[in-house]
Amino acid sequence: MNIREVVDTVRADVITELYDENTEFKWGFASDLMSDVLAYACSDSLLITGLNNPQVIRTAEMLDIGTVLFVRGKRPGEEVIELAKENCITVLATEYTMFKTCGLLVLNGMEGIDIDG
Repeated sequence: MNIREVVDTVRADVITELYDENTEFKWGFASDLMSDVLAYACSDSLLITGLNNPQVIRTAEMLDIGTVLFVRGKRPGEEVIELAKENCITVLATEYTMFKTCGLLVLNGMEGIDIDG
């Protein structure tokens, strides 16, 4: 699934510029625990979270994740936005809950990371 399809599927607002409009996501990974993101996510993932602080961007940066999607109507503050811009991380936001967001993405072809194998 590409970034434009994600934006359309979950009616996301693009908070920062799309640093690579051709971005394709192999996986979706949803968590509010950045320790889980560090343990299981990978660079070709879309990070989906409701946690709204600079640690989300730092975690994405460490894993070379290029796009973060905030759910539940969360809008990142200026500090988070600036940090994302400095690291060329695209930030999206949707009003949908995490559950609905993930469900819509799966129904439209996105796969989740298999942490068991």
